[in-house]
Amino acid sequence: MSRSALLVTHTGRRQSTQHAQTVAQDLVANGFEVRVVAEEVDDLELPPGVTPVDGPDAADGVEIVFALGGDGTFLRAAELARPVKAPLLGINLGKVGFLAEVELHTIDQTVKDIVAGDYTVDERLTLDVRAEYDGRLIAESWALNEVSVEKGQRAQMLELLVDVDGRPLSRYGCDGVVCATPTGSTAYAFSAGGPVVWPEVEALLLVPISAHALFSKPIVTAPTSTFVLTVDPYTSFATMCCDGRRTWDLPPGAQVTVQRGDLPVRLVRLAPRPFTDTLVAKFHLPVEGWRGGRR
Repeated sequence: MSRSALLVTHTGRRQSTQHAQTVAQDLVANGFEVRVVAEEVDDLELPPGVTPVDGPDAADGVEIVFALGGDGTFLRAAELARPVKAPLLGINLGKVGFLAEVELHTIDQTVKDIVAGDYTVDERLTLDVRAEYDGRLIAESWALNEVSVEKGQRAQMLELLVDVDGRPLSRYGCDGVVCATPTGSTAYAFSAGGPVVWPEVEALLLVPISAHALFSKPIVTAPTSTFVLTVDPYTSFATMCCDGRRTWDLPPGAQVTVQRGDLPVRLVRLAPRPFTDTLVAKFHLPVEGWRGGRR
């Protein structure tokens, strides 16, 4: 049976394109049909046997999707992998690369493991979101990390009414609100003061941004919860953003509904690694302590 893979690469970096070429060559040599996003082909010197693909079905039928770059590249690859339920493997060629499974120094062994089928697949919770105004749908999308609703004008505070599970929670005068997954708890929600949640935990997070309110703490809810964020009719327009990639303007009076996504993102896992170790490595946490020794 033929095997296939899709490569998604950060082509703006020469180092990334070189590593993508190596991965493609190794996969082709091991009998894989290798696909590459058509708009990236001109930046890559690829071996024979590589197929340019385009459109939302680029990953349809592949065994695995490789994302070579940072978290931005990973999120772009997730847009192609999720609809067709293809497993996604992140190879970190950026700085933090929190979503990546593999670091650069293990890339050769990684390809060998994939060829040997020596990997497992985890599922990560996602968010589905829709925005409506005056009974009309104005946006519909999804997110792996977070959905944010933020003020559209820098000089004006945004007024948001937040409902959870059909009941009003609070009205915030704020810069915005972040609705996040456990996967996204180390991204924008973390920067806004939210908690770090282990990826195995099924939950939704709601984190106000610079809220002028007596109750402005982040909350963690059940994965079955539904958030409704209403832009006050008398405030300025807002902006909705999914994973920092897809953005829409929201008029005063718009309602944004966020709930658990119907489709997860499937992530490739190689060697088991405790999430604690990932936190320490990515955030350079001082486990040695200021005295220079461990307990």
